[in-house]
Amino acid sequence: MAEKKEKGEDTFEVMDLAEYAKKQRWWNRVFGQNSGPIAEKYSVATQIAIGGVTGWCAGFLFKKVGKVAASAVGGGFFLLQIANHTGYITVDWKRVEQDVNKAKKQLKLGAEKPPKEVRTKVDEVTTFVKKNIVLTGGFAGGFLIGLAS
Repeated sequence: MAEKKEKGEDTFEVMDLAEYAKKQRWWNRVFGQNSGPIAEKYSVATQIAIGGVTGWCAGFLFKKVGKVAASAVGGGFFLLQIANHTGYITVDWKRVEQDVNKAKKQLKLGAEKPPKEVRTKVDEVTTFVKKNIVLTGGFAGGFLIGLAS
């Protein structure tokens, strides 16, 4: 917009909004001017495909690793219960309760305000997601499909 000064009055150049809207990418219209892919050399379809494939791989691996981890933790607790029941080990429940209460207090102190490093990383991730909204949208969809498959 060009601004002109004439005799103390401000005048502005008229802009055709229809032409301006046609020049904007759809994600800029939806998510704002700071959004959109950093590398606009790839088409929207390519970005969705890349995001979808990488998301599916990540979701599939997350599902498999999660099952193994859950089985290992659950099996470990099961074995500890059997060992406790048969008398191989004894659990000092008062000490467990003290340790759990101590951990709760420490977590409450640390949860009030996250450290600066965490806030910085959150800001970086937010900026990345805004600048690559098409790619991250494809990744999120692929991740959910990978979890379901």
